[in-house]
Amino acid sequence: MGRYLKEKRATVIVFLACACIYFVTFVLYHFPLEAVLYPTVFCVLLLMGTFLYEYQKYRAKHEELVLLQSLPDYLMESLKKYQKQDDQDYTELLRLVMEHAGEERLEHQKKMVDSIDYYTTWVHQIKTPIASMRLRLQAEDSQMARTLLEDLFRIEQYVEMVLTYMRLGSDSTDYVFRECELDGVIKGCLRKFASQFIGRSLRLSYEGTEQTVVTDEKWLAFVLEQLLSNALKYTTQGGITITVSEGSVIAIQDTGFGIAAEDLPRIFEKGYTGYRGREDKRASGIGLFLCKKICDNLGVKIWAESKIGEGTTMFLDLSQKKMTHE
Repeated sequence: MGRYLKEKRATVIVFLACACIYFVTFVLYHFPLEAVLYPTVFCVLLLMGTFLYEYQKYRAKHEELVLLQSLPDYLMESLKKYQKQDDQDYTELLRLVMEHAGEERLEHQKKMVDSIDYYTTWVHQIKTPIASMRLRLQAEDSQMARTLLEDLFRIEQYVEMVLTYMRLGSDSTDYVFRECELDGVIKGCLRKFASQFIGRSLRLSYEGTEQTVVTDEKWLAFVLEQLLSNALKYTTQGGITITVSEGSVIAIQDTGFGIAAEDLPRIFEKGYTGYRGREDKRASGIGLFLCKKICDNLGVKIWAESKIGEGTTMFLDLSQKKMTHE
């Protein structure tokens, strides 16, 4: 009501000015008080009634406009039922803005689809020479070949990160939720890193699990591989321990450098590398960001606990998507 009165203050001021002129004129001509009072009261009541009527229309219009803000663009056509010229002008302006926004959105979606198609093709093309190099290096038994195989493995990870980053920015997804065995997913990821554990003499502790969860196996594997890659990157001695609790919480614990307390709340931010990442120029700050986005889409909670010099433990809580049987 206060906002409405503020918008109508010019009308109120004009009415009060006219009432004053009306009253002063009657007084100057020495008309009886009743002749002044009755018309004044009648005019005030008429003004209040008009204001209340207009306020109800004003309020109803405001509530409908607020509702329209949450509706799809095509329903903005409902605005055309207003008959005032200024409302029609604003409606036309909104229509032009929404039309332009729709064209921009379609153009953006088209560019995104084209980009994803290009990078998908590029990923499949680049995998061919990578596979060829891997076969040639595996035929050689030397320290140089083993080192190059590790570098080649990291290249493969970065290639997959490019495609994953592009897919997360698109409107379409390829998530397929089904019941899967955690043990198979975890062991499949560990096999990819087996040569790095052996080559760097790092201990791996994992006892296996018989638990099943409902999730997208491919995307969960990507998250696990990123977490294992990070753990290996910053662990020079000791090893990595993987446990799965009864509540389907996966814990990946390393004996690496650890994460500073001031960096820990921000490790999932896009591009954030922290103190250790700033020392390691290879860090991009994208890996954990992608993990967080994927976990949000999977309905999986992810968090970390760490102390400098004692290592880091990454947690994945899959209980939210756990299959229940009656």
